[in-house]
Amino acid sequence: MYYVASSLDGYIAAPDGSFDKFLWDDDVVKDFFASYAWFDSVLMGRKTYDVAYKQGITNPYPDLKTYVVSRSLKTAPDPNVTIVPDRVPDLVRSLKASENKPIWLCGGGELAAQLFNEQLIDRMIIKLNPLILGEGIPLFTGAVKSADLALTETQSYDCGISVRHYTVAYHE
Repeated sequence: MYYVASSLDGYIAAPDGSFDKFLWDDDVVKDFFASYAWFDSVLMGRKTYDVAYKQGITNPYPDLKTYVVSRSLKTAPDPNVTIVPDRVPDLVRSLKASENKPIWLCGGGELAAQLFNEQLIDRMIIKLNPLILGEGIPLFTGAVKSADLALTETQSYDCGISVRHYTVAYHE
């Protein structure tokens, strides 16, 4: 499940990887933290991981099995973080076959495009922020397969954020 915040123009972060322009009010934060219970594992790219790591946080989701996709990190700075240098689609297929809960893909755009093109993202949750970033890291970096998204749920907040749940149907 690709669960990520996005601007209205489709960016998940500013060009430098920051996301401090995205809104965080109490209700959004409460619901976001409650969503951790949906998952056993979290998967992220190295740039996404670096956001927390640069703040001294070696495992941003300590209650989840954490996988960081990176060819540059050789060892994890935390014993509960697994570095995945390659064969990411194989890892995701294995996790999907062995876990009872969805896998949380929390970023980034390159990894999302790779998994989308392998048809490994079956659901998306987009926390749509009422702002235009104008540039940055896109929801998907590079070309992705064509797919239909079916809206299954929407949660709107007074601050203007809308959390939209979709199922994905890939075109052959």
